[in-house]
Amino acid sequence: MSRLGTDHLLDGEGLPLFSLGEINRLDQAEKEKIYLQLIPGEVFDRFAIDPVSLCNAGGERVVRFVCPSGLGLLRIELRRSAADRDCLFFVELADTPYRQIELAFCIINDPDSPRFDIDVDLSGRDNCFGTLRRNLPEELKALGAGLSPNQVRRGLKLFSRFFSRLERFVDSLGIDAIVAEPLSYNNAIRYEKYGFDYITGKQLMLWIDREFQPGGLLYRRLDGSTPFRLRGMERTVRGRSWAIHDGVMEQAWDGVKIYKTIGVDAGIDTFPGRRF
Repeated sequence: MSRLGTDHLLDGEGLPLFSLGEINRLDQAEKEKIYLQLIPGEVFDRFAIDPVSLCNAGGERVVRFVCPSGLGLLRIELRRSAADRDCLFFVELADTPYRQIELAFCIINDPDSPRFDIDVDLSGRDNCFGTLRRNLPEELKALGAGLSPNQVRRGLKLFSRFFSRLERFVDSLGIDAIVAEPLSYNNAIRYEKYGFDYITGKQLMLWIDREFQPGGLLYRRLDGSTPFRLRGMERTVRGRSWAIHDGVMEQAWDGVKIYKTIGVDAGIDTFPGRRF
């Protein structure tokens, strides 16, 4: 019996499936029917997208599945309009060599919210969400709008709906764990909320919390030298994350890897009393 009591995923002939790679060997229509279950239904309802035809009200097909035969990789891109720059919903998953599913990326954007171009530099070049070259004017606007590092738009607050679907999907493959590498400090804290534990990086997270306490090294570095290092930012996940993004640790955000055992909440909390 699976941890969540989920029925095992079967192909059209009734044979069990155990990985993305096995799903990807199926024909396109069957693959899409399986992967469609990962998209929260609220996305279809709110933006008038037909969950069968995958078309918007104008008749454009706005959902794209990248799931090539021969690879254990899935990417889902859903836009309100085919011409939209940003996805409403984007997820990328991959098989690992250890029979886990890697949650490589998940973005759920509110397309009606203001966009902040933190993902390109001042010359318009892609900057990998500010990890290569920063766009400080746009980052300041995003900070002022209450966004976290790496966010170009406000979210739709549907990650919990997506994640419950993902966990059931992984369970249906007979896989016990989801792994991820948080892109930023706020992502790591958010993943803790969903029951993740650390493969590597837990001591770093505990150190960050300790040093943001009054008198700590990171607390002392909140000296107002930049708009991302203001006193008081230590009190929230978002504030800490912007300070870390700004280099307050004097080392790169790197080496944090996490995992979620299906059906198990690890109970990790490296920021007691956290406020986002």
